[in-house]
Amino acid sequence: MIDELNRLLLKKAMDQKLIRGRKLRIDTTVVESDIHHPTDARLLQDSIKVITRTVKEIKETGAAIRTEFHDRNRSVKKRVLNISKVAKRRTGEAVKEIDKITTKIIATAETVIEEASGVLKNAYHKLWRDGEKASRSTKQLVEKLTEQLQVAQRIIDQSKQVVLGNRTIPDRIVSIHDTDARPIKKGKPKKPTEFGYKVLIQETEDHVITGFEVYRGNPSDDTLLAESLEKHQELFGKAPWGIAADRGFGSKDNEDLCVQKGIKRVSLPKKGKLSKKQKTKERQSAFKRLQHWRAGIEARISLLKRKYGLGRSRSRGYQGTKTWVGNGNIWGF
Repeated sequence: MIDELNRLLLKKAMDQKLIRGRKLRIDTTVVESDIHHPTDARLLQDSIKVITRTVKEIKETGAAIRTEFHDRNRSVKKRVLNISKVAKRRTGEAVKEIDKITTKIIATAETVIEEASGVLKNAYHKLWRDGEKASRSTKQLVEKLTEQLQVAQRIIDQSKQVVLGNRTIPDRIVSIHDTDARPIKKGKPKKPTEFGYKVLIQETEDHVITGFEVYRGNPSDDTLLAESLEKHQELFGKAPWGIAADRGFGSKDNEDLCVQKGIKRVSLPKKGKLSKKQKTKERQSAFKRLQHWRAGIEARISLLKRKYGLGRSRSRGYQGTKTWVGNGNIWGF
């Protein structure tokens, strides 16, 4: 629905000749998820907390009443607080001690999963016995607990790897409430790592946002240009006359693609050491003018973050974040 609203607004603007799409500038940013800073201990604590809460709700419906399950939130909370105290030392011994405490929390989480699995098994039996008479709320809680146990097991597995010394884990979960969010590094001094989704914004010379895309993880910028050009061509029926982006989008493949599309002015600075030919090209006034114009999209992104909610998505999950960003773009342009 949000995509359709954006499309209709753009079509209206084109019909009234408010936008022409002769120039295109693109950039990426990060929309953070509405989560706290993820540490392995905190993620394990969150898992235990939500599983315990769901198990209690299932028991309140009359399912798996006699199945043994213990609330371990208090003991886990003490261990997490102990980690905070130990972390203040900032020494090698402190790191080892944190790993030991985390290992104990992992053992507790595994016990919680084992007991919750027993509750889940007996709750399934009750649903099977009741058949059509089974309450809708019980079914929903059983499905909810099933998903929570699966996510909790993934968090346990990744926490074990961290304790063993593997700090690089692909598709690492950073929130039990938003499993699609990922850690993203954009090289910012104040925020070296952000947790959420990468978002591409494209804008024309008329200061109108004509497209956006939300990505899971952190795909390289130079792989996103082709999709952006396709969207622009689909909307306007032709490629732009000029295109500008930052150094992250610069590559030979992208330049060749722009030439194939018939784009007259291409301003894509290259990465790394420049050849004499490239240096001469980037010193040309046309190249510089497009780069100066490109810088304006930084201000647009700043405006969207400050006034239109793109700094942090209050809607969870990939689809929720995509809807949130779509709403920001409707009111932003």
